[in-house]
Amino acid sequence: MSPAQKSAPPPAPTVDARTRFLREIAARVPATRVTELYLFPPMRQGGVESGVAVIALAGDDDASTRQTVYTATYRLTQKGPDRGKWEASLQAEADAPLLTVGAVVRGVQRRSGDELEPERLTSAELAEFAPPEDHA
Repeated sequence: MSPAQKSAPPPAPTVDARTRFLREIAARVPATRVTELYLFPPMRQGGVESGVAVIALAGDDDASTRQTVYTATYRLTQKGPDRGKWEASLQAEADAPLLTVGAVVRGVQRRSGDELEPERLTSAELAEFAPPEDHA
């Protein structure tokens, strides 16, 4: 067999961490209720990538002016024996007016020491990552 014929099989398609994280969020919260979503730039340290998002969800009824503010995090091991290990969490942090979301975003930005602005996504943009509905 010639060297040209000894090619390795193509690698399995990979999903970048941002896409995987947004899919994880969209699977856990109803995108239609998202009023604000801020996705912070990922941080990489010692072969581990981690990321944070702040999400505000409107109440169940139209009269509600309160938002449930969540933080979502992920951790992806990129090197070492645990390469590929993925962990994600979503935690309700507060029930507050929408103005509070800006304060939470600024606090996360300050603690991370990141000077870059977080990416802001709309509910429609998040809905693109939602799992397909079951048509049973």
